[in-house]
Amino acid sequence: MESTVIGVMKEHSRAEEAVRSLREKGFRENEISIVAKDEEAKTGEGRGEELSYSEQNLSDGTATGGAIGGVAGLLMGAGALLIPGIGPIIAAGPLAGALTGAVTGGIAGGLIDFGIPEERGKHYEERVKQGDILVAIKTSEDKVDSAASILREFGAKDVESHSK
Repeated sequence: MESTVIGVMKEHSRAEEAVRSLREKGFRENEISIVAKDEEAKTGEGRGEELSYSEQNLSDGTATGGAIGGVAGLLMGAGALLIPGIGPIIAAGPLAGALTGAVTGGIAGGLIDFGIPEERGKHYEERVKQGDILVAIKTSEDKVDSAASILREFGAKDVESHSK
């Protein structure tokens, strides 16, 4: 059975360290996801213009803006999205693909596909809206404790696991 371990982090550098540690402990990049607000796109810095719905693209593997900096380089499928009610975000990993199809349902809608109950998904969506970084690991049940421990080691809060 697959489970998702999820938590939120305040610092981009700590999120990057957590992702590196997860990879060093054998978690594959197709198991790890990151979601964060793209503050640069929000203000237009580094882009010269606002992100629009028509520009959404997670298929080219490049992240616009610096919201998750080096983390995006550690994971596949990083790119920008505009989520109604939240604004521009950067997403990387398998959750990025789920968010592409769930733009109208926001981050909470994308998390449902990862086994996260809607109420908890809304909580995590609000945390991203406030500027926190969401880290999710979709993995086998026998690796849940290891993933949760690594997230906590690097300062993640609200660490939970949910089975699908």
